[in-house]
Amino acid sequence: MSKENPIIHRDLSWLSFNFRLLQEATDRTVPLYERIKFLAIYSSNLDEFFRVRVANLKNLIKVGKKTQRSLDFEPRELLENVLDTVNAQQEEFSNIMENQIIPDLKEYGIRMLRMKDLKSGQKDYIENYFNENLIPYVQPMVLMEKKIRPFLNNGALYLVLRLLDLDDKKGKEKYGIVKVPSEFQERFIVFPHEKKGKKNIIFLDDIIRHCQKIIFPGFKILDSFSIKLTRDAELYIDDEFEGDLVSKIKKNLSKRKIGPASRLVYDREMPVEILEVLQDVFDLNDFDCLPEGRYHNNADLFKFPKLGIESLSEAPLKPLIINDLVNGRIFSMIDEKDYLLHVPYHSYKPVVNFFEQAAIDPYVTHIKIIQYRVAAKSKIMDALIRAVKNGKQVTAFIEIKARFDEAANLAWGEKLELAGVKVYYSMPGLKVHSKMALITRNVKGNEENFAYFSTGNFHEGTAKIYSDLGLFTANKKLINEAKIVFDYLETKKRPKKPFEHIAVGTFALKAKLIKLVKHEMKLASKGQKAKIMLKMNSLEDSEMINLLYDASKAGVQITLIIRGICCLVPGIEGLSENITAFGHIDRFLEHARVFIFHNGGDELIYISSADWMVRNLHHRIETMVPILDKKVRKQIKDIINIQSSDNVKARRIHYKKNNNYRKTDSEVPVRSQMETYYYLEKILSKQNSL
Repeated sequence: MSKENPIIHRDLSWLSFNFRLLQEATDRTVPLYERIKFLAIYSSNLDEFFRVRVANLKNLIKVGKKTQRSLDFEPRELLENVLDTVNAQQEEFSNIMENQIIPDLKEYGIRMLRMKDLKSGQKDYIENYFNENLIPYVQPMVLMEKKIRPFLNNGALYLVLRLLDLDDKKGKEKYGIVKVPSEFQERFIVFPHEKKGKKNIIFLDDIIRHCQKIIFPGFKILDSFSIKLTRDAELYIDDEFEGDLVSKIKKNLSKRKIGPASRLVYDREMPVEILEVLQDVFDLNDFDCLPEGRYHNNADLFKFPKLGIESLSEAPLKPLIINDLVNGRIFSMIDEKDYLLHVPYHSYKPVVNFFEQAAIDPYVTHIKIIQYRVAAKSKIMDALIRAVKNGKQVTAFIEIKARFDEAANLAWGEKLELAGVKVYYSMPGLKVHSKMALITRNVKGNEENFAYFSTGNFHEGTAKIYSDLGLFTANKKLINEAKIVFDYLETKKRPKKPFEHIAVGTFALKAKLIKLVKHEMKLASKGQKAKIMLKMNSLEDSEMINLLYDASKAGVQITLIIRGICCLVPGIEGLSENITAFGHIDRFLEHARVFIFHNGGDELIYISSADWMVRNLHHRIETMVPILDKKVRKQIKDIINIQSSDNVKARRIHYKKNNNYRKTDSEVPVRSQMETYYYLEKILSKQNSL
């Protein structure tokens, strides 16, 4: 945290957010399987963090002191802080798993067995399982220091064994490596034919451990410990750094064909002499090695066996259907009024129907869409292909720099091109992160246009678990500027006129946000009510943070609802005492961005694809869309007010990273995600009764 206007480094703030997920696994009011899921999410997030963020820190350390002076932090010091934080969190993870989750499973008749727990029949079962399913994949190897350096696959699980060669009279210990083939087999094996009401489960790792003597005949197995290597995901640095620093990092990366180790995770019970051998064999230093518990790759907990016990999971919420938007008259309905879609509370069917109806509607002439992330099996993409076959002109802009979705997006691009879709790909130096679509109809010579603006991707899968807002509209003010965005993406020619309604990243989006904040400051200086409510995933841009500090000092009341990174420090007297910040961790991932400015009582409400990060405000094509329809504006404001009243799942964001639950004056418990569902259900009930 800097000494003047305090700004927490984004990596430390992100670790605090991820710890909120870990804390959720300790909440016994959360169904047990959901708590296990939070452990999985925490672990999955941390893997990506090391592949990208920690890998970047290590690259920054390598570029040298002279280049590092262009940074506003010291990379080595930050890395040490990050690793200390992660080590503490990993100890908490082990404590939660061993002392809370496993005992709680046992209360429901579910036992996690280890080798010492196995009875003779169970031993026979796993030995047969090993012989029939695992032998071809275990890849045993005896390590020979400085002679044999086996390649460990990124994220794969291995066991390191202490071996004693029975034919070696000197009795010198050797070390072996065995792969745990979790990419080919289920990680959790359920024993069959157990007593009624009892379920016994064993980790795949422990089956390998039990069968080690089969893998290494002629050796006595003294002990074994699990390890996992995470590799650098490389070249994801353009969003944050530029100029000389980027060129030096890329020059260093270009010398490598395969990402180097960014983390070796090992069982903290493993003796130091074995760790030293591994460091020598795999060319690792102390920064590269992090202790964990007995088991790694805990993202596999996503697939923990359900065993048919419904009470251990959240009761499903039936998605709400907006009937107007799932019939064959979707375009005439949107022409009459704007519609707000709030997934996953609302069904995603209207978005799919938007494209499927366009594909068969005889009056539709053009379909345009921006694809950032999309489902592997997508009805939306299928509809685009069907539309081309039906003679429509279809244009898709595909961002192939979407992290970890590059291959999938390229594959969809090729498939769409083969079908006849006009495909445009990434722009140099920019990511296109906007989420919108435009459909044009020609009815007896009259052009009609319909747009869908969203805070989330056109992804049928994530729409079931990500909380996002979408707007269906035929408003000409918004339509005309959506056309300008698509024209720019297709022609690469900058618009001749500034955007008046939609704010677009790299085209004065940040300038508009600054203007809106300063307007509230001006009102406050006149003694008028001034208020800002911002909901987003991440707040990191230092210029915007300092502006919010200035607004707080001017008397503007600021509420921040932030799921992830928050580099601003709220509640500091004389600086940010008028700023409150909190975030929700619950069954759905909060992903929507909403910006509300009081504006002297005539509120301005926007939904956006953009967070307030440097990359979003400087290096991406984003869209911030004003909500012009009064009924939709009221719905969004009501939803944000519900979230602001949460006293069940909201946690305070604080620089001390303690993540305490946020309490309100109300004695009535308000769980905002559930209350949002009930609120939207009531609205639909009224509409359907008319």
